[in-house]
Amino acid sequence: MTEKEKMQAGQLYNANDKELVLERINAKKLCEEYNSITYNDFQKKERVLGRLVPFVGEHSWIEANFFCDYGYNIISGDNLYINHNCVILDGAEVTFGENVFIGPNCGFYTAGHPLDAETRNKGLEYAKPIKIGSDVWIGGNVCVMPGVTIGDNVVIGGGSVVCEDIPSGVVAVGNPCKPVKKIEDNNKNKK
Repeated sequence: MTEKEKMQAGQLYNANDKELVLERINAKKLCEEYNSITYNDFQKKERVLGRLVPFVGEHSWIEANFFCDYGYNIISGDNLYINHNCVILDGAEVTFGENVFIGPNCGFYTAGHPLDAETRNKGLEYAKPIKIGSDVWIGGNVCVMPGVTIGDNVVIGGGSVVCEDIPSGVVAVGNPCKPVKKIEDNNKNKK
């Protein structure tokens, strides 16, 4: 099993493997190119973004500055908006549903490191997927940690650190992020 296969399987892997290093270099170069494009050169931005993150739905936009490790592990439905200074460490898949809005300075971190110092110091790490449902608004300065799933119709308050799964239909805030109230279904009152 290659180190990339181990990474994608959620096993401990060596991130300094030559294949993975070359893939990260390619992604970092594309991030640098994307971030340096004149803001209103939308066609060029779309072309570069398509090479960096090929699985993003229609009517989606990622503001510069944007950084990721690989790009190919980022998948979204339609209508994704990511504000400035987002970091996605996508050793595992980071999946966004439809109609997801992400505030500035957010991070999605699939990468984790062993608690055992001896293992960690060998350069081994793991990656656990992150799943964000549809109709989700994530406030500014939110960190989503490895292995987290956020349900549909969720609002994550600014500055939160999401370490555990968040169910659908709630507002959640804090460090660690916890649901604080249910979101009412506005369609119930329409006839």
